[in-house]
Amino acid sequence: MAGTIRNFRRKSFYPGQTPMNPIRKKSDFFPFGRLVVLGALIVLAVFSGCRSMPQPKPYEAPHDAAAHSGRPYVFYTAGEMAEAIRQGQISSQELVRIHLSHIYLHNPKLNAIVILDEQGALNRASEADKAIERGEIWGPLHGVPITLKDHFAVRNMRTTNAHPDMSEQLTLFDATVASRLQAAGAVILGKTNMPYVAMDLQTDNVIFGRTNNPWDLNRTPGGSTGGGAAAVAAGLTPIDIGSDMGGSLRLPAHFTGVYSLKPTENAVSGYGSFPGLLSPDERGVRYMASIGPVARSVADLKLAFEIIAGPDGKDSLVIPVQPLAEDNKPAPEALRIAWSNNLGNVPISEETRDVFNQALRELSGAGIHVDRVNPNINFEEAWKTWGEMMDIQVMSNQPGPFRFFFYWLGWSYRAQTPLLQMVYPLSTQKYIRVLSKRDHFVAGFDRFMSEWDVFICPVAAIPAIEHYPPDAVRRNLPMYIRPIAVNGHKLNYYTAMSAYTVPFNLTGHPVVTLPAGFTTDGLPIGLQIVGKRWDDMRLLAIAQIIDDIINAYQEPEGY
Repeated sequence: MAGTIRNFRRKSFYPGQTPMNPIRKKSDFFPFGRLVVLGALIVLAVFSGCRSMPQPKPYEAPHDAAAHSGRPYVFYTAGEMAEAIRQGQISSQELVRIHLSHIYLHNPKLNAIVILDEQGALNRASEADKAIERGEIWGPLHGVPITLKDHFAVRNMRTTNAHPDMSEQLTLFDATVASRLQAAGAVILGKTNMPYVAMDLQTDNVIFGRTNNPWDLNRTPGGSTGGGAAAVAAGLTPIDIGSDMGGSLRLPAHFTGVYSLKPTENAVSGYGSFPGLLSPDERGVRYMASIGPVARSVADLKLAFEIIAGPDGKDSLVIPVQPLAEDNKPAPEALRIAWSNNLGNVPISEETRDVFNQALRELSGAGIHVDRVNPNINFEEAWKTWGEMMDIQVMSNQPGPFRFFFYWLGWSYRAQTPLLQMVYPLSTQKYIRVLSKRDHFVAGFDRFMSEWDVFICPVAAIPAIEHYPPDAVRRNLPMYIRPIAVNGHKLNYYTAMSAYTVPFNLTGHPVVTLPAGFTTDGLPIGLQIVGKRWDDMRLLAIAQIIDDIINAYQEPEGY
């Protein structure tokens, strides 16, 4: 994902075009006598902090914008919006204008939507209204405005990947998720904010700046789908499509009090995701990543997933098995749920534990069989394997000198948590070894899940934290050294934020995140519901039962 791209500003990108990836010639290398000077320069470049960057430009509403609340329509579910359009209660143009006004009012303080295509959305809405007049229904999202994370290609729209060298990249084709949503009738309003190439658990970048949490502007909405979760929570969009390789859908949903689905790995095509970072013929990320929706209801998660899932003839990793088979809604008393609030002895905050335990009491009181059972997993080894997989897929594209010096000089940084790993020097044998370890964890969790309908655990050790600036930035990648306090324990940033999410990226199992309650300060707390691989629809059905019982979703005040 984090390929080396240079001089790529103001370029368009389409399939078949290869970005600049210069091939070194023999004459490009310094002679041996200059190695000392080269080494000094490399150390200086790698560890001095990086080049200077222009100031980010957060979202600003047009000076003549009609900014006012879009209630009540902006807090309808996407399904309810589509039904209102079909019944003639509101036109698509009216609904889009209402959302635009709501965005003008609230997005300047949130900076959640960073690329907004007002005219394109209004033109599309006009066509949707004309189709209604002709008696045509394009699909289940006919005329409904939505957004996508800023690493999905949309025709004639900027796709920056939050990468400074791609700040003006214009994509001339649609990602599969974009084309399928539009075929279902959706109106794409624009793109939501993300960290640099989705490589952080907060949402900030040098192009657009920082996204704030609608529950408390001083706190982060999480990352990397932080812009999407903040936009959904604040009523700027009913659905956002994001991605998750280490908690990037689940952590933002937990921090902002909304819902997300991390589907089974390879259930949704990644075609058109992160365009321009590598040649179209190269693909770094092949494992552990999932593409899925953020929404304000389980019903909308299901609606979006049914639209975007399945083979597309472009992404060869999407297995030609539709994970969409409807399952009879199970009776609550027939469910067997395993749960744990202690994965690998990573402590959670007292309020997280209180909310989690209250949710379990409510499920038990509704007649659901719940048992405290920890999966038979060596979590420390699982975290290490995930970290190795991340390094092999994402960081192996970093320049060789950077990897060399970071391996030798970054050992103290990596020693803070098992989640930070490097496979150096990288070899085919090491790659096979790491993949084989991963297979062991996938099969082991499959065996565990064969005895249970779902597994429930916390999303993170903590609720949304105050904005937490990195201690250093190397080649645009943030580094966090200061610990986060949790119940008297000092946890590494990555451990506190993602120790409870990454095991299910490692194994590829689907996960629904839904609101479970609130802290005394009014911050949302969610829980993870993990299902069996390729049983996403049954997971969604069970999540709906659980959500009906807990019934913890609330809208943030002031929106």
